[in-house]
Amino acid sequence: MSDARGLAAEAIEAHVRAFFVGHFVEVIAFDLGPERREAIADLRVLVVGPGPRSDGWAYVSAGCWAETEKGGHGLEFVMTAPARDQRFIELTAMIAYYHCAGHQLDVEHSMPIGEPWVPGSACDHLLICLPYLHGPDLENCRLPEGHVRILWALPVTAAEIEFRRSQGHDALEQRLDDAGIIPTDPFRASVV
Repeated sequence: MSDARGLAAEAIEAHVRAFFVGHFVEVIAFDLGPERREAIADLRVLVVGPGPRSDGWAYVSAGCWAETEKGGHGLEFVMTAPARDQRFIELTAMIAYYHCAGHQLDVEHSMPIGEPWVPGSACDHLLICLPYLHGPDLENCRLPEGHVRILWALPVTAAEIEFRRSQGHDALEQRLDDAGIIPTDPFRASVV
């Protein structure tokens, strides 16, 4: 790992630990395997347990910034979930790979999961948006050589993605907000 990559990963980890003070935080080095390793060589997934800030689990990528930063600025991603499960670690790694392998995710983008978020869930896409559950204090992470924005990967349904395509991102976010969805509920009903 290069010095800049190592410093960035350490800064992201320190930022997540400081934001989630009082929570269990585990750092998992995730190897994407020989076919995908070139896209993101030093991926880590930070697994954050329930605590004072949230009663759910959070999974935060660390490694995207080092692969895709421009002028010292780049992205990482957070996913919230109802439990600690290898599935959510793997999905966080999938988001990181998708972003670093040329798709360049950002706010208002989406990505297909290719299967339900969890077995039996209607959510089979991820919507990239601001981390409303955690706010700008998690979103904005200063680095020694730049800045990271941590964006939220929210599980949504294919119908919700179609609604976003026809009505716009803000209209979908408003529907989700009006419905009062529980973002960690994999079995929530679609809002459209």
